[in-house]
Amino acid sequence: MIRFTRAVRGVHHATAVLMLICLVTAAMLYVPALAEAVGRRHLIRAIHIYAGFGLPVPALLGWVSRAFREDLRRLNRFSPADWDWLRGRDRRATAGGRGVHPVGKFNAGQKLNAAFAGGAILVMLGTGTILTFPGPWSDTTRAGATFVHDWLTFAIFAVVLGHLWYALRDRGALSGMFLGHVPEDWAARHHAAWLDEQQRQQRVPGRS
Repeated sequence: MIRFTRAVRGVHHATAVLMLICLVTAAMLYVPALAEAVGRRHLIRAIHIYAGFGLPVPALLGWVSRAFREDLRRLNRFSPADWDWLRGRDRRATAGGRGVHPVGKFNAGQKLNAAFAGGAILVMLGTGTILTFPGPWSDTTRAGATFVHDWLTFAIFAVVLGHLWYALRDRGALSGMFLGHVPEDWAARHHAAWLDEQQRQQRVPGRS
Protein backbone atom coordinates (compact mmCIF):
# COMPACT_ATOMS: atom_id res chain seq x y z
CA MET A 1 0.00 0.00 0.00
CA ILE A 2 1.15 3.54 -0.78
CA ARG A 3 2.62 5.41 2.19
CA PHE A 4 4.61 8.33 0.75
CA THR A 5 4.36 10.06 -2.61
CA ARG A 6 7.41 10.87 -4.71
CA ALA A 7 7.21 14.53 -3.69
CA VAL A 8 7.20 13.70 0.02
CA ARG A 9 10.11 11.32 -0.38
CA GLY A 10 11.99 13.93 -2.38
CA VAL A 11 11.63 16.50 0.40
CA HIS A 12 12.83 13.99 2.98
CA HIS A 13 15.82 12.83 0.94
CA ALA A 14 16.95 16.32 -0.07
CA THR A 15 16.67 17.59 3.51
CA ALA A 16 18.55 14.53 4.79
CA VAL A 17 21.40 15.03 2.32
CA LEU A 18 21.74 18.71 3.19
CA MET A 19 21.63 17.93 6.90
CA LEU A 20 24.32 15.27 6.57
CA ILE A 21 26.51 17.68 4.59
CA CYS A 22 26.10 20.26 7.35
CA LEU A 23 27.01 17.75 10.05
CA VAL A 24 30.02 16.32 8.21
CA THR A 25 31.42 19.75 7.33
CA ALA A 26 30.74 20.95 10.90
CA ALA A 27 32.85 18.07 12.20
CA MET A 28 35.62 18.97 9.75
CA LEU A 29 35.56 22.58 10.95
CA TYR A 30 35.16 21.89 14.68
CA VAL A 31 37.36 18.85 15.37
CA PRO A 32 41.05 19.88 15.13
CA ALA A 33 42.26 16.46 13.99
CA LEU A 34 39.70 16.36 11.17
CA ALA A 35 40.36 19.96 10.22
CA GLU A 36 44.09 19.27 9.93
CA ALA A 37 43.58 16.03 7.99
CA VAL A 38 41.09 17.50 5.50
CA GLY A 39 42.50 21.00 5.13
CA ARG A 40 40.90 23.44 2.66
CA ARG A 41 39.04 25.13 5.49
CA HIS A 42 37.63 27.92 3.33
CA LEU A 43 36.09 25.42 0.90
CA ILE A 44 34.63 23.31 3.72
CA ARG A 45 33.20 26.43 5.35
CA ALA A 46 31.62 27.53 2.06
CA ILE A 47 30.02 24.11 1.57
CA HIS A 48 28.74 24.22 5.15
CA ILE A 49 27.19 27.66 4.66
CA TYR A 50 25.53 26.87 1.34
CA ALA A 51 24.12 23.58 2.65
CA GLY A 52 22.87 25.32 5.79
CA PHE A 53 21.07 28.07 3.92
CA GLY A 54 19.67 25.43 1.58
CA LEU A 55 18.06 23.36 4.34
CA PRO A 56 14.63 25.06 4.28
CA VAL A 57 14.43 24.93 0.47
CA PRO A 58 13.16 21.33 0.03
CA ALA A 59 10.27 21.92 2.45
CA LEU A 60 9.39 25.22 0.78
CA LEU A 61 9.33 23.56 -2.63
CA GLY A 62 7.43 20.60 -1.22
CA TRP A 63 4.66 22.92 -0.07
CA VAL A 64 3.17 22.79 -3.57
CA SER A 65 2.44 19.10 -2.97
CA ARG A 66 -0.92 18.39 -1.37
CA ALA A 67 0.42 15.12 0.05
CA PHE A 68 3.29 16.96 1.74
CA ARG A 69 0.95 19.52 3.27
CA GLU A 70 -1.31 16.72 4.51
CA ASP A 71 1.63 14.94 6.13
CA LEU A 72 2.67 18.17 7.85
CA ARG A 73 -0.88 18.50 9.20
CA ARG A 74 -0.69 14.99 10.60
CA LEU A 75 2.72 15.61 12.15
CA ASN A 76 1.42 18.74 13.84
CA ARG A 77 -1.33 16.96 15.78
CA PHE A 78 -0.96 14.92 18.96
CA SER A 79 -3.76 12.48 19.77
CA PRO A 80 -4.53 10.51 22.97
CA ALA A 81 -3.14 7.43 21.17
CA ASP A 82 0.19 9.25 20.81
CA TRP A 83 0.41 9.79 24.57
CA ASP A 84 -0.45 6.11 25.11
CA TRP A 85 2.30 5.18 22.65
CA LEU A 86 4.84 7.28 24.55
CA ARG A 87 3.84 5.73 27.88
CA GLY A 88 3.84 2.18 26.52
CA ARG A 89 6.65 -0.14 27.51
CA ASP A 90 6.63 -2.12 24.27
CA ARG A 91 5.59 0.29 21.55
CA ARG A 92 5.89 -2.37 18.87
CA ALA A 93 3.91 -5.07 20.71
CA THR A 94 1.09 -6.65 18.72
CA ALA A 95 -2.29 -8.08 19.59
CA GLY A 96 -3.81 -10.34 16.97
CA GLY A 97 -1.35 -9.04 14.39
CA ARG A 98 -2.34 -5.41 15.00
CA GLY A 99 -0.56 -2.78 16.99
CA VAL A 100 -1.58 -2.45 20.61
CA HIS A 101 -1.66 1.34 20.22
CA PRO A 102 -3.94 2.62 17.42
CA VAL A 103 -1.24 4.78 15.87
CA GLY A 104 -2.03 6.97 12.86
CA LYS A 105 0.27 7.56 9.92
CA PHE A 106 2.99 8.87 12.25
CA ASN A 107 3.72 7.74 15.78
CA ALA A 108 4.56 10.14 18.61
CA GLY A 109 8.29 9.59 18.21
CA GLN A 110 8.15 10.55 14.55
CA LYS A 111 6.10 13.64 15.39
CA LEU A 112 8.57 14.74 18.05
CA ASN A 113 11.48 14.10 15.70
CA ALA A 114 9.84 16.18 12.96
CA ALA A 115 9.15 19.02 15.42
CA PHE A 116 12.74 18.97 16.63
CA ALA A 117 14.09 18.91 13.06
CA GLY A 118 11.91 21.81 11.96
CA GLY A 119 12.76 23.90 15.01
CA ALA A 120 16.45 23.06 14.80
CA ILE A 121 16.62 24.10 11.14
CA LEU A 122 15.08 27.48 11.95
CA VAL A 123 17.36 28.09 14.94
CA MET A 124 20.47 27.00 13.04
CA LEU A 125 19.45 29.20 10.12
CA GLY A 126 19.09 32.18 12.43
CA THR A 127 22.31 31.65 14.36
CA GLY A 128 24.15 30.69 11.18
CA THR A 129 23.09 33.98 9.58
CA ILE A 130 24.53 35.90 12.53
CA LEU A 131 27.82 33.98 12.32
CA THR A 132 28.07 34.30 8.53
CA PHE A 133 27.28 38.01 8.50
CA PRO A 134 28.63 39.23 11.87
CA GLY A 135 28.90 42.92 10.95
CA PRO A 136 25.52 44.21 12.20
CA TRP A 137 25.57 42.22 15.43
CA SER A 138 27.04 43.01 18.85
CA ASP A 139 29.75 40.89 20.46
CA THR A 140 27.19 39.55 22.95
CA THR A 141 24.81 38.52 20.18
CA ARG A 142 27.57 36.80 18.22
CA ALA A 143 28.79 34.98 21.32
CA GLY A 144 25.26 33.81 22.11
CA ALA A 145 24.73 32.69 18.53
CA THR A 146 27.98 30.73 18.61
CA PHE A 147 27.01 29.03 21.87
CA VAL A 148 23.56 28.03 20.60
CA HIS A 149 24.85 26.96 17.18
CA ASP A 150 27.59 24.75 18.63
CA TRP A 151 25.51 23.04 21.30
CA LEU A 152 22.50 22.53 19.07
CA THR A 153 24.85 20.85 16.59
CA PHE A 154 25.69 18.22 19.23
CA ALA A 155 21.97 17.67 19.89
CA ILE A 156 21.30 17.28 16.15
CA PHE A 157 24.13 14.74 15.89
CA ALA A 158 22.53 12.68 18.64
CA VAL A 159 19.02 12.88 17.19
CA VAL A 160 20.17 12.03 13.66
CA LEU A 161 22.11 9.01 14.92
CA GLY A 162 19.04 7.85 16.85
CA HIS A 163 16.82 8.37 13.81
CA LEU A 164 19.16 6.33 11.62
CA TRP A 165 19.44 3.61 14.25
CA TYR A 166 15.68 3.08 14.39
CA ALA A 167 15.14 3.50 10.64
CA LEU A 168 17.81 1.02 9.58
CA ARG A 169 16.29 -1.65 11.85
CA ASP A 170 12.83 -1.34 10.30
CA ARG A 171 12.59 -2.67 6.75
CA GLY A 172 8.98 -1.58 6.45
CA ALA A 173 9.83 2.01 7.29
CA LEU A 174 12.74 1.96 4.84
CA SER A 175 10.49 0.61 2.12
CA GLY A 176 7.98 3.37 2.76
CA MET A 177 10.56 6.12 2.55
CA PHE A 178 12.62 4.80 -0.36
CA LEU A 179 10.03 2.94 -2.46
CA GLY A 180 6.89 4.73 -1.33
CA HIS A 181 4.89 1.65 -0.30
CA VAL A 182 4.71 -0.68 2.70
CA PRO A 183 3.29 -4.18 3.33
CA GLU A 184 -0.20 -4.19 4.80
CA ASP A 185 0.86 -6.41 7.71
CA TRP A 186 3.58 -3.88 8.63
CA ALA A 187 1.01 -1.08 8.62
CA ALA A 188 -1.28 -3.20 10.84
CA ARG A 189 1.49 -3.70 13.41
CA HIS A 190 2.86 -0.16 13.49
CA HIS A 191 0.15 2.21 12.20
CA ALA A 192 -3.17 0.42 12.66
CA ALA A 193 -5.30 3.58 12.76
CA TRP A 194 -3.77 4.78 9.50
CA LEU A 195 -4.41 1.39 7.89
CA ASP A 196 -8.05 1.54 8.96
CA GLU A 197 -8.33 5.03 7.50
CA GLN A 198 -6.87 3.89 4.17
CA GLN A 199 -9.19 0.91 4.01
CA ARG A 200 -12.24 3.08 4.73
CA GLN A 201 -11.24 5.46 1.94
CA GLN A 202 -10.89 2.58 -0.49
CA ARG A 203 -14.43 1.46 0.30
CA VAL A 204 -15.86 4.89 -0.51
CA PRO A 205 -17.63 4.78 -3.92
CA GLY A 206 -15.66 6.51 -6.64
CA ARG A 207 -12.28 5.86 -5.04
CA SER A 208 -9.84 3.53 -6.73
